[in-house]
Amino acid sequence: MADQLSAKDWLDQGLRTLTQNGFTALKAEPLAKAMGVSRGSFYWHFADLAAFHAAVLAHWRDVAAEQVIADLAAADTADPLPLLLRRAFGSRPALENAVRTWASVDPKARAAVQAIDRRRLTYMARLFRAKGLSPGVARARAHILYWAFLGFALSEQPLPRSQQSAVLDELLAIAAR
Repeated sequence: MADQLSAKDWLDQGLRTLTQNGFTALKAEPLAKAMGVSRGSFYWHFADLAAFHAAVLAHWRDVAAEQVIADLAAADTADPLPLLLRRAFGSRPALENAVRTWASVDPKARAAVQAIDRRRLTYMARLFRAKGLSPGVARARAHILYWAFLGFALSEQPLPRSQQSAVLDELLAIAAR
């Protein structure tokens, strides 16, 4: 089975492990054990643990930003912002929290988080610009909504679904102005 695993299989397992057990669990032996293979398969795809960590962070960027943006573009809607907000606030973002925890102690993870923050904010500001808002107002609204998302992602006390829905409705109202 080891020769059938792709680098993406390892990266997907890395994201699952990061979400469930934190960044300290991103090691070859426990990952291989969880996948039912030898460490040799890990080292077939990654030169070392640092290369794997860098690839996990790049994979997170693809999953958490680039795929989301591509999905919104494919939705072919005049205003993708409501779809983006519903997606962002529609589930408990444990992976987001796990990566940000990692970033609190690791400079490379911190750089990855800062890059994805810039990417997301730029994308959201562009959505607001497409609605006819000035660059300054577009950036300000993007920041406000992004800070709301980060608060949601990092909250230890999530709101009940009914209250979450009311908050999302208010965020959508802010975005629609």
